[in-house]
Formats: sequence, structure tokens, C-alpha cells
Amino acid sequence: MMLELDEVSAAYDTTPILRDVDLSVEEEEIVGVMGKNGVGKTTLLKTVMGLLEPSEGTISYDGTDVTHASADERARAGIGYIPQGRDVFPKLTVEQNIKMGETIRSESDETLYDQIYDYFPVLEERASQEAGTLSGGQQQMLAIGRALVSNPDLLLLDEPSEGIQPSIVDQISQDMQTINDDLGTTILFVEQNLGVIREMADRCYAMERGTVVDELGPSTIADEDAIAEYLAV
Repeated sequence: MMLELDEVSAAYDTTPILRDVDLSVEEEEIVGVMGKNGVGKTTLLKTVMGLLEPSEGTISYDGTDVTHASADERARAGIGYIPQGRDVFPKLTVEQNIKMGETIRSESDETLYDQIYDYFPVLEERASQEAGTLSGGQQQMLAIGRALVSNPDLLLLDEPSEGIQPSIVDQISQDMQTINDDLGTTILFVEQNLGVIREMADRCYAMERGTVVDELGPSTIADEDAIAEYLAV
């Protein structure tokens, strides 16, 4: 099992956000987590990444208990994280941003610098351009590229469609599937966009009020109405 959460709860100060979350991701799977705004999706990824420590429960990564491991330790162990809002370095060039990602797993022999430009040719075209001048979709590609360059085993992706035009969203969804196929990268992503969930996910968890309330397999994901009930405002 690549990732397993067992009855994980987490809070900001004294405000509970996650409650008894059970979730698992097999090696080379693409798993989605869906739900409305404010149900705890971003908090879930931050907790998996080690940016927020659980108040209860355990997190196992590749068979090792990482519940109390730091974010740096998890990154070095092979977890990549792309936060909501992309979070690129705006004054650095595209190339410099990507190279920042190489330092995360410095003991790893294999970086994917050349492959990043194969997956995202627009980044190679704009390699010397400041990241802050890119479009939202191009910045999302850059954030993915920076996370991928260190060849993570597990990639955490927070709302990849947010603020991006639909044609670019479709392209990024296809790119993530290609990366999963080519590299065997396991992907856990959170999303509200119904199309992205249906396009990317092998299966999906639904969250409400800080806890997982359902697990949807491939046939259910194909049913738009079944997904929509968890996303309706």
C-alpha cells in the first residue's frame, strides 16, 4: 500500500477539521477526493504532507509510519506536493523554478528534468521567462513540473483546475494520466471539478464535514449524477 490513513483527525488550534478519516491509495493508482468548499480536502493533503500533525490516527507511507515525520522528511522519502494556488516563485525563471525541485531528494540519482519539458513543451519555450508572467494554466504546469523533477513516488495535487480555463484543465488532466502511465507515479488529488474527477480518477472518495462518507469505483465515477450530489452547492 502506497498510502494509508487510519482514523486520522486533525485540527487548526482547537477547531476540528478532519474527523476519523480512513483512506488508502495503492501503488500507481490515481485516487481523487471530492467535496464542496470547506469540507477539509486541503487540510487532508496538508496532513498527508506533514504540514499539519494529526491529533489522532496514523498515516503510513510505503509501509512506514510517518504520522509524526516532518514535511521535509516526507518529501525526501518521495512525496511531492502541489498546493492550491500553484505557489511558484514569481521572480525566478521557469528553468530556475524547476531546478528548485531537484534539491528535494538530493540523494536520488534520478531527476526528470528533460522529461518535464517533454510533458509540458510550453515550459521549454518559456524557460527563461519569469514565472510570475505566465498564465494560470502555465503556472500550474510549472508547479507540477517542479514537483515531478525529483521523481516522487506519490504526488499530492490540490485543486488542479482552480482558476484555469477549461481547455488547459483538460490538457493537465491528460498529462497527469500520461505521467502516471509512463512513470508509475501514484497520484492523490482533491477536486471540485466534476470533469477532472471523471477524467483522472481510477476511484474517488467523497468528503462531507471533515470525514469520508463514500468511496466511488469506476462505474460510479462514470455516473455524473452520483458524483454531482457531493459537489452541489
